[in-house]
Amino acid sequence: MSRFTRQSSQQGVAEQAEIKLTFEDNRLASLVFGQYDQNIAHLERRLNVVANANGNHVILKGAPERTDQARKVLEKLYLRVQANETLTPGDVDGVIQETAMQGTLFPVAEGGGASSSFQEIGTRKKRVRARNAAQHAYLGLLKSRELVFAEGPAGTGKTWLAVGHAVQLLEQGAVERLVLSRPAVEAGERLGFLPGDMKEKVDPYLRPIYDALYDFMEARHVERGLQTGMIEIAPLAFMRGRTLTNAVVLLDEAQNTTTMQMKMFLTRLGEGSRMIVTGDPTQIDLPPGQKSGLIEAVRILDGVEGIGRVTFADADVVRHDLVRRIVTAYEDDLRASLEPRT
Repeated sequence: MSRFTRQSSQQGVAEQAEIKLTFEDNRLASLVFGQYDQNIAHLERRLNVVANANGNHVILKGAPERTDQARKVLEKLYLRVQANETLTPGDVDGVIQETAMQGTLFPVAEGGGASSSFQEIGTRKKRVRARNAAQHAYLGLLKSRELVFAEGPAGTGKTWLAVGHAVQLLEQGAVERLVLSRPAVEAGERLGFLPGDMKEKVDPYLRPIYDALYDFMEARHVERGLQTGMIEIAPLAFMRGRTLTNAVVLLDEAQNTTTMQMKMFLTRLGEGSRMIVTGDPTQIDLPPGQKSGLIEAVRILDGVEGIGRVTFADADVVRHDLVRRIVTAYEDDLRASLEPRT
């Protein structure tokens, strides 16, 4: 796949290393480096190394542990493009975190070696890997728990990965249908004042779920599933009085449920089904004084067997690096406003 040579030298008090890395296929190497070497530039910023690409060669310079990590990142990215996977700066970030955490995050496999990659999910249309430790833990819980709560800011992949996992279960035959839901409006479900029939009323509020669904399934399969009832996308109010068996059920934007709505939803769980509940406790749109069903459920159900919980932080935002900085700025401002003034 690749070959490399390493040199080390002392510059002042800090040891510097130089690694020359050569890939066999020029075309694949160019995909690894990115358009106008954007992936190489991203690697330099994140790992504080100097990387110079030329053809199928790249020279890495910097601290020994950083240059070695950069080499591992580039080799993993090369394996991905060999498997016809596309690369984005987010994928580069994911592999950087993956290589940084190997040996500490991952369990030791048989034979003494650490597991080599984050958890992944795959549908007929798309295969994706976790991009950070929180997503890795999240996918692990989705595979092992019947009910999973995921909390955190926008852009962390909570809903998107949940939909991907749900589609995977459907395609594998582990469940017979998908039920995807969210509170229809921010401060209640008063849809009567909106124009159109019920589908036209609620579709704008469910658009993010549709988008994720089309990411993981071909459009014709989504449309067929919606027509046959194999895929159901509905506001939370439609869940009342039902028992959902042999299904994977996702409740998104759960921070905007009331305590009674959340209890109603959780008790819909039937035999052979799984539930995923996602939300951001910092973006509650309920009326003042109204408790969030998500916060209450997490507190009440803490420690109950069969339930998993993962909490994402602003550092886990994968949508865009600027989004991560925006979320961090808002979190810092909130913390500052809560600190006692002297």
